[in-house]
Amino acid sequence: MPVATDPLRGPRPDDEPRAAGPPVVVTGADTALGREVVARLREAGPVVALGAGGGAGGRSVDLATADLKPLFEGAEVVVHVGTPSGAALDEASAAASADVAIAQRVLDAAGDVDAAHVVVLSSATVYGAWANNAMPLTEDATLRPVPELALAVQRAEIERRVAEWRQAHPGKTATVLRPVPVVGGDAASDGLARALHAARRVADIEGDPPAQFLHVDDLAAAIALAAVVRIDGARNVAPDGWLRGAEYTALDAGTPKVRLPAKIGDRISRLRWKLGLAPTPPGLVAYARHPWVVANDRLRADGWEPEHSNEEAFVLGTPATALATLSPRRRQEIALGVTGAVGAAALGGAAWAVVRHLRRRP
Repeated sequence: MPVATDPLRGPRPDDEPRAAGPPVVVTGADTALGREVVARLREAGPVVALGAGGGAGGRSVDLATADLKPLFEGAEVVVHVGTPSGAALDEASAAASADVAIAQRVLDAAGDVDAAHVVVLSSATVYGAWANNAMPLTEDATLRPVPELALAVQRAEIERRVAEWRQAHPGKTATVLRPVPVVGGDAASDGLARALHAARRVADIEGDPPAQFLHVDDLAAAIALAAVVRIDGARNVAPDGWLRGAEYTALDAGTPKVRLPAKIGDRISRLRWKLGLAPTPPGLVAYARHPWVVANDRLRADGWEPEHSNEEAFVLGTPATALATLSPRRRQEIALGVTGAVGAAALGGAAWAVVRHLRRRP
């Protein structure tokens, strides 16, 4: 008898009827990640796809205002993909707080319809980026998000609310997934990956921290697995190992890197953010300076296997630049020139700030 492979349940005969079962509700179905999650889950059974713009054969829903209970009715599993990771990096962004409120509404609706399991997307940024971080970080590590980074703080708050939901609903289970920066799909690298990439181009003289990159398809596979197997607890989502500083620099050969002392680099990063010249809020600088790589052992033990390495994900998610065609010596010359220009700009900016302050004095 011919056998077809079900990506979630393993081999099955072609003519074996598939039990319909209760539906799985997926939010964020209109994102690149959401569409891939829905496609994978439909291999296992019916899916109710919800998204701000519809998508994936679903319906358009505003999670912030809609009555979610009727939409979740009958669901056994609720998967909250929500907004793409990195959508709210700015500490002043209202979107960050909105993410927490929406997650709470989804959890409340899941409880109202007596769903047995929820899957919620968090971020590896909840561990924080600190000089004394273990390498790699496991799920047992204390969550220490950098206070200035809204994404990390709000994801940690969402995790706290998932834990409260779990305690308030005995017998129910919940998965929290903590992916590293995600690249690929039509997101063309999510906001977090893009911002970190920009931040690393103004690097400390001391060196570069290790980095990890996760392909969107591998994250979708992890979410689908968590929904079907009903993994209970937190899981890191990352490829095996990580890119060391030199490896990252080699892959990013098309872009000159400016190396400056940390204090000057901080000032320049803040100035670039304030002027809209870079997508890197001040709170993200620590994540480009200190290690925060994670282990994937537990998710692998659950049956997940990444199809893309860190290197492959980085290359697939990072567009090549014209500088990549230049010789290493020429790129170095450009980098030195950029360093001088940036240093001069920093000094000029500092002088301007002093003059402005003096003019304001009575």
